[in-house]
Amino acid sequence: MDPIDRIERRIKLRDVRVLLSVVQAGSMHKAAEHLGTSQPAISRAIADLEHALGVPLLDRNPRGIEPTQYGEAVIKRGLAVFDELRQSVKDIEFLSDPAVGELRIGCSEVMAAGPALAVIERVIRRRPRVQFQIIMGSQPVLYRNLTARNVEFAVVRITEDLIDKQMAVEKLFEEPIVVVAGSQSPWTRRRRINLAELANECWTMPASDTFSGALLEEAFRSCGLTPPRPTVITNSNHMRHRLLATGKFLTIYPRFSVLPVGKLPSLKTLSVDLPNAWGAIAVVTLRNRTLSPLAQLFIENLRSITKPLMKRGAE
Repeated sequence: MDPIDRIERRIKLRDVRVLLSVVQAGSMHKAAEHLGTSQPAISRAIADLEHALGVPLLDRNPRGIEPTQYGEAVIKRGLAVFDELRQSVKDIEFLSDPAVGELRIGCSEVMAAGPALAVIERVIRRRPRVQFQIIMGSQPVLYRNLTARNVEFAVVRITEDLIDKQMAVEKLFEEPIVVVAGSQSPWTRRRRINLAELANECWTMPASDTFSGALLEEAFRSCGLTPPRPTVITNSNHMRHRLLATGKFLTIYPRFSVLPVGKLPSLKTLSVDLPNAWGAIAVVTLRNRTLSPLAQLFIENLRSITKPLMKRGAE
């Protein structure tokens, strides 16, 4: 018998599930409680799996149980197997009743409040029982969620240094970054503004190690100006919106944030140029992961909604 055939006959999905649970729990005792079984049964499943593969899968140390390099390999593929099985169940449910379904998406807070929200509103008009779970975070956080299969896809501003070879990237549109103020700001009444005029204004920005924070600093430096010192540094868009509403603060956002698709009508774009302030927005998926019908439907609608932005970016 072929060695692979022999291993396939001896490996049980249940044993792989036990391995995943033990590593996640950090101990066989906790894994047994989680799975509703006994510790000897857990030990037996791990032993059977190690015997079938002929390698040790777990190391025991004072900190608990950790996977060996062989265990890591099984876990990586095991996660993919169970994810595909979960997806198959969801696909069947969606195909049998397209009105229901569940979709986990990764995106930034700005994207969630803009194009992603517009797609959700369009989909739930026809499928009101569909459930969406939005996971928000920075690019590295979203990519980790994607590779861990916690989300089906991510809608992000892409940077080449963060793209992994196992990821597939579909660029939706390129969008400029603009300086934004609240509708009460006196700057909104100016027809043309020089960037130097805004150096001493009150700014609210994310941290300088974020895309937006670094971009603002670079824009000022490229014009020979000292970057402004933000009065309020926060990654909360809600707090930034409240500060902008006072009419005293400025910030930067993608231009789509202040368009109808962005759902932020109280914000106004100022007539000031930010040098080299463009970014590509893309859908990022795993290359070897089959998307669910609901995910495909969402992405199709996302393409439709962002198509005008793609055309404008090409002009």
